[in-house]
Amino acid sequence: MSSISVHTGRSAVQSQPRMLIWVGLAILLGMTVLISLGIGRYHVDFFTVVKICWSRVYSSIPTWTDTDERVVLLIRMPRILMAVFAGAGLALSGAGLQGVFRNPLVGPQIIGVSSGAAFGGVLAILIWESQILTILTAFVFGLIAVVIVFIMSRTNGRSPVLMLVLSGVVVSAFFTALISLAKYVADPYDQLPAIVFWLMGSLALITYSKVVIAGIPILLAGAVIYMIRFRINILSLGDEEAESLGIKVGPTRWVLILCATLITSAVVSVCGIIGWVGLVIPHVARMITGPDHRILFPASALIGSIFFLLVDDIARGATQAEIPVGILTAIIGAPVFAVLLKRTHAGGWKND
Repeated sequence: MSSISVHTGRSAVQSQPRMLIWVGLAILLGMTVLISLGIGRYHVDFFTVVKICWSRVYSSIPTWTDTDERVVLLIRMPRILMAVFAGAGLALSGAGLQGVFRNPLVGPQIIGVSSGAAFGGVLAILIWESQILTILTAFVFGLIAVVIVFIMSRTNGRSPVLMLVLSGVVVSAFFTALISLAKYVADPYDQLPAIVFWLMGSLALITYSKVVIAGIPILLAGAVIYMIRFRINILSLGDEEAESLGIKVGPTRWVLILCATLITSAVVSVCGIIGWVGLVIPHVARMITGPDHRILFPASALIGSIFFLLVDDIARGATQAEIPVGILTAIIGAPVFAVLLKRTHAGGWKND
């Protein structure tokens, strides 16, 4: 009886810091959303933003202009919702991939999804010039990239981690070459500018319909990743230990890879290539929460959303012309990647 009480007491103590971390990050995310709704070339006061958002829940007499309401609800709200979904999805995917590969330098790009989905979007812009077909084609080619990686990495009925990573690098290089070829044959006055702008990554053209199209697969795949968090904890110990504990290593790893593919393809299809989020944010979250994926996954999603929102705020407010968010995430992510590389070389992550 006493052992049960002690175990229950320990669980309660351990859950308190976890809840504090989640509540603190959730409050910070909510504040960031409200502040972001007022940032831009057309400034809207913070309290006006709060009143406009509250009016959607409880009817009140408007003390703001129609322009304020249109800017907040019709222009900025969709892109901010997309930033929340995209940042959370990419960070969650990166945290899961780093866990199953036991490598902090792995991200969604390493399995070739980003390049495959980007080529699909470029192909749609080049041939059909339809927004819906651009999204669908990016989805399809993101999945094709993963299938090719799967086929290339199979050895004696299994997919070793090293073969998965190397196959992802090869497939990514292949689709990058196809993107370059597509840009070479594109119309330099019409199609090429659209392709280049889309590849740089931007939230400027986000609408509520795009939020729904991309948000649903991100939520569904993210829920699956969170559901297998215990299995990923065991996989982080190594394949042999996981198999000895009854975990089917191959199927579990591929469930996560397919979910990461779905999330990344959804983000790329509506936002273009957004790099570094899935690589950097999980590492930041790990330094705060530790390696336990039960805590790491929600923290990564929340921090990823906050980070992407802040980057989008800089993109919208730093200059008169909007800066593509893909450029900013690369500028921020590259130095952090250098630090990660140095730390990994020293074996620091393995000892966390």
